[in-house]
Amino acid sequence: MMAEVSSGRRFLKSDSGRLALGLLVVIALGLAALPTVERLFLVRAGEQSLATLRLSVEGLRGALQRFEPLPGLIGERPVLARLLAEPENGGLQNEINEELRITAEALGASDVYLLDTDGLTIASSNYLKERSFLGRSYEFRPYFTQAVVGGLGRYFALGTASLERGYFYSAPVWQDETVIGVLTLKFTVDAFEDAWRGGLNDIIVSDLNDIVFMSSRESWHFRTLSDLSPAVLAEVADTQQYPLEELTPLTTMREPLTDALSFLRVQDEGRSEDFVTASTLIEDVGWRVAILVPAGPAKAQALTALMVFVLFVLFVGLALMSLLQRRARIMERMEAQRAAQDMLERRVDERTADLNAANANLRVEVEERRTAEQRLRKTQHELVQAGKLAALGQMSAALSHEINQPLTAVKTYADNAMTFLDRDRPSDARENVSRISKMADRMAAISGHLRNFARRPQEDVGPVNVLHAIDDAMALMEARFKKTGAEVAYQPPERPIWVMGGQLRLQQVIINLLNNGLDSMEGMPTPPLELAVEADDEQRVLIHVRDRGEGLEDEALAQLFDPFFTTKSPGKGLGLGLSISYNIVEDFGGRLRARNRKKGGAEFSIELLAAEAPSSAGMAAE
Repeated sequence: MMAEVSSGRRFLKSDSGRLALGLLVVIALGLAALPTVERLFLVRAGEQSLATLRLSVEGLRGALQRFEPLPGLIGERPVLARLLAEPENGGLQNEINEELRITAEALGASDVYLLDTDGLTIASSNYLKERSFLGRSYEFRPYFTQAVVGGLGRYFALGTASLERGYFYSAPVWQDETVIGVLTLKFTVDAFEDAWRGGLNDIIVSDLNDIVFMSSRESWHFRTLSDLSPAVLAEVADTQQYPLEELTPLTTMREPLTDALSFLRVQDEGRSEDFVTASTLIEDVGWRVAILVPAGPAKAQALTALMVFVLFVLFVGLALMSLLQRRARIMERMEAQRAAQDMLERRVDERTADLNAANANLRVEVEERRTAEQRLRKTQHELVQAGKLAALGQMSAALSHEINQPLTAVKTYADNAMTFLDRDRPSDARENVSRISKMADRMAAISGHLRNFARRPQEDVGPVNVLHAIDDAMALMEARFKKTGAEVAYQPPERPIWVMGGQLRLQQVIINLLNNGLDSMEGMPTPPLELAVEADDEQRVLIHVRDRGEGLEDEALAQLFDPFFTTKSPGKGLGLGLSISYNIVEDFGGRLRARNRKKGGAEFSIELLAAEAPSSAGMAAE
């Protein structure tokens, strides 16, 4: 028996030595494999960023394609040729300046301006600004020299007057096959950079000379990725494309990872950063768009993976050593203790199996929750889209019914007019034609309301005439009022009332509240609605919409403005209208409230900040 114990101890000592040596070998192999593992994680991080790069490139291409034909179309306006022929006509110049300003706002462009054949600006959309282009010469700009000879001019540069970076498109202004001027459109790129800054990665755009002119990092503007030759510097100076004093190089070191990905190290101001980068060339403008993914997280993941592997090996080694020690103790305690030791080992195995099963269940649960969240997001997007389509369908059906009546009348009057002409009764035919004209005016008014309602509002908030917004909303709701037989009690104030808001968005809120009021009285033969405007002091204006429905329960009042909460039956609403209206009024700096009336029904009140009337009603924010 003593021989058996001694043999067990020798076996334990020799196995422990081999185990320790194996652990050292595993650690050494892990350190040797670290660069390869880092490369794998870097490639994976770069491949995950390619979709973001494609989206950024498509966004830039979309903007370029959108603005490219516009200078040629704007340049066809005859009034521009008149100003080029009469550059001293101040009244005509003021008229065109304002026309170009409206055009620039409608197109979302930064500036639109007209140059004569000497490159002098004679009309500009920014004529009201302190740094206006009027009177400035741009004969040194390539976009001018390209367009003045009859071609399409395009160029990216820092504005010498506005000091804003932008892309310029130019087209010649023709008269009898002769170029008499150049129409130029500029759009800025700040919006793209603002969107890029919201991501985890950096995006840069450089030209064919490796000059970075767009970047999610403002400090990289006008930095160079390679040394510039004297010829390039001279060209930049002649065209005033970029500020020469800011053309400083970024020290970079590049190493290929795959055909599409590279490892990039950037050193700037004594600080070094590592990235995984991929790039795409926009060939028609010569832009190279690159995405820079920080390499730090990928390297950390690689190191973590190796550490987990080494710790796992250590854990296995310690487990083996523990098993060997147990075996030695079993041999030392003789055969009587072996049964107890076997039971202990079985319990350890069972607990390990339970732990593995619990981990597997946890992974399954995490994956199920992730899948459920994705389905929820998809369902929410689908519900929002369905609500939009339902609202559009309801509006289209009502307006179609409203337009069909005058169309039928137009057809009848036209047939009668032909009959009167055949019978040589021109006076009667003229009367029918006059009626057709009135019907056309009516349809044009209906179409105009629909177009104004459908037009996308701007983001600015400014003075809005409450009475105009209510009148437009009532006009759009007229078809449903007639269909439901609703009686609307509304006494407009005698004077205009101005509030801070947006014309179209306020109109949308009023329409939502009127629709909700009619929905709450569904089934009534003549549902009554009340609409009132109240200016309680010089700071607040209240718009009340009241119905005579069944009112709102306390639980509904508490959740009324929550997204997707609705008291309507399935299929009749998504619960988004009041939530959207609430957020719109909040954006205006106001409040939207609801309460039950003592006489029955509900009352919705829009509280808005009062505003002073603008100098021109046409300048009200939409």
